[in-house]
Amino acid sequence: MATMKDIARVAGVSTSTVSHVINKTRYVSDEIAERVNKVAQELNYAPSALARSLKMNRTRTIGMLVTTSTNPFFGEVVKGVERSCYQQGYNLILCNTEGDNERMKSSINTLLQKRVDGLILMCSTLEGERIDVFDRYPDIPVVVMDWGPMLFASDKIQDNSLRGGYMATQYLIECGHKTIGCITGPLIRHQAQMRYEGYKRAVLEAGLEINPHWIVESNFECEGGLEAFAQMQKRGPLPSALFVCNDMMAMGVIHAANKVGVAIPEQLSVMGYDDIHIAQFMLPALTTIHQPKYRLGQAAVETLLSKLENQHREPQVVQLEPTLVVRESVKRLS
Repeated sequence: MATMKDIARVAGVSTSTVSHVINKTRYVSDEIAERVNKVAQELNYAPSALARSLKMNRTRTIGMLVTTSTNPFFGEVVKGVERSCYQQGYNLILCNTEGDNERMKSSINTLLQKRVDGLILMCSTLEGERIDVFDRYPDIPVVVMDWGPMLFASDKIQDNSLRGGYMATQYLIECGHKTIGCITGPLIRHQAQMRYEGYKRAVLEAGLEINPHWIVESNFECEGGLEAFAQMQKRGPLPSALFVCNDMMAMGVIHAANKVGVAIPEQLSVMGYDDIHIAQFMLPALTTIHQPKYRLGQAAVETLLSKLENQHREPQVVQLEPTLVVRESVKRLS
């Protein structure tokens, strides 16, 4: 493999001149620059990323940890992260924790040993965790996405789940529904709790009843929605509408309802949350709360890079606002 010394010998210039031409660190005459670049091309010279990273103390690499899930929400967020990294000239190393706490800590250790410039963490197991390894790498910026309180300093990117839950329930009320149930995510998770709080606030403001038979906690997966619907049905008559706190569980609810002959939305209106790409292709197409997933990923990268440029700024929270997407799964009552 050709080196700068080889280029300098063939081009008849000093090694430092070759370095200035290739790295654009000092003015070199057009004639010499053209000669150096031509020789570099003929010798198939490729700059050493390792050497450059050691010199600059940057690898231009970001590590990201994400919990595996069948939920395409995560894939859509990762797409935003990956695209933003590419546009900014950074590489992305993606690690899957599979929800395992020890695997998560091992992956963080590995990424830090590979000298990534920063970390983006999107792991449900992080909430309330103290991760000692960050004490050994105090200069590595960390951005946490979409989860609750952390026991270490970091920037945070999240959607306004309280507002989203309120907005979803308020729309059902505006459509004339007075009996509204809620299938929540795991309430130990901050975002699930906030969506549920938004639901409760809208129902109580409207002077409606919160019937405990119509509240079921589940797991944010399709199977969880299916099981939650079956559980609610066993308790007695169903409400006229359900706020289901993510689209995957809403898909499970619609599937379960169809199996037992409950027509959506004629007999039961269903409101989702996230607006994953396939929500528009469900039957009926899902009315839902749009969470700006691509923008969440983009904001995580932008926040991480801003921290790299200003290591001493205080940790910040970037909150993105949800919007309502009206489709066909909610019936407007007369």
